Amino acid sequence: MTTFVLVPGAFSGAWVWEETAAELAARGHRAVPLTLPGLAERAAETAGADLAGHTAAVGAALAAAGPQAVLVAHSYGIFPAIGAVDRAPGQVARLVFVDTGIPEDGESLADTFPDEGHRDRIRNVPPGGVLPTGDRGALLRPGWGSLAGLPEAAAERYFELATPHPVETFRQPVELTGAWRKVPTTGVFCLANGLSLEVARMLHAGGEPRFAKLAEPDTSFFELPTGHYPMLQDPAALAGALISAAEGGGARLYPAATAG
Repeated sequence: MTTFVLVPGAFSGAWVWEETAAELAARGHRAVPLTLPGLAERAAETAGADLAGHTAAVGAALAAAGPQAVLVAHSYGIFPAIGAVDRAPGQVARLVFVDTGIPEDGESLADTFPDEGHRDRIRNVPPGGVLPTGDRGALLRPGWGSLAGLPEAAAERYFELATPHPVETFRQPVELTGAWRKVPTTGVFCLANGLSLEVARMLHAGGEPRFAKLAEPDTSFFELPTGHYPMLQDPAALAGALISAAEGGGARLYPAATAG
């Protein structure tokens, strides 16, 4: 039995993982989906919510889960997740990042947005405020991080349960020592959202040090034919990838290093 600690992305809570957690439990594993301060049923905790607090919440969940848990982070969730792993690398058997990149020390989520429009939305929120969930029409249009591809019922559930996100968690930079690099990692790429092994190979080939770990033997990858929310679109496939990742499966960056 593997314990999976599941960290949601922006605007989400533990609810986003419910179907995936059920799939994991049905296959004999333990799933611990998190809601971070200021979101979902913890929306009243918005005051003072920042990346340090979210990182501490993930760290506390890992400590409670016991040693050698698999930590799974979706989208924004990689920021508090990687911070928690960096502080206690021996606590985690594997870090899984779902349809997201890996931040560098001193980088905030706001830094990662490629366009000024997204960055301006974050800048214009007053200190300590929240970022709105976004326009329904815009969220349903194809594009990075959209809800495109979700069944209608799943999309409606998102609109019902999504909550505004504490903006300081987007502005505050992650603090990393590099200790997290000792932990095996797995990337789950969602092909309909634009990430893939091919893209990862191109990034690695560019020679930037931040992408060096992509080619290490303890780093594996899975590709799913979904949009940005595989836990809502195909939870069974995502659960299967997570279980295989925990067992050391998945493709390596280059075919000669492919594992079972």
